Amino acid sequence: QMPLVESGGGLVQAGDSLKLSCYASDASISTSAMSWFRRAPGKEHEWVGYISQDGSSSQYGAILLGRSDISMDNAKNTVYLQMHSLRPEDTATYFCARYISGPIGAPSGYSNWGPGTQVTVSS
Repeated sequence: QMPLVESGGGLVQAGDSLKLSCYASDASISTSAMSWFRRAPGKEHEWVGYISQDGSSSQYGAILLGRSDISMDNAKNTVYLQMHSLRPEDTATYFCARYISGPIGAPSGYSNWGPGTQVTVSS
């Protein structure tokens, strides 16, 4: 499977919304469950949320709980992360990855990581 490619990041102001995309160039977006993670400078990866293989269910980590929504568009081979009410502490590089096994919030259980997309939230 090809690496995933994230996009949609940028510089926004606190309180803004932003929608990130995760694209699978080999049309394999629905062959595995997926998660979004983020990593701020000097910090470990943080789990943002997960979507099941068929896109019918999702789970969210505490960091963006209530401020995010993960969805899947099989026709576009893309998984999305919609974020609302962004805060300066949400500044990070955001990644998507394919779930392999283990706890869904553990980065070690994922593969095909994309290069990430930078989100910067100004106060």
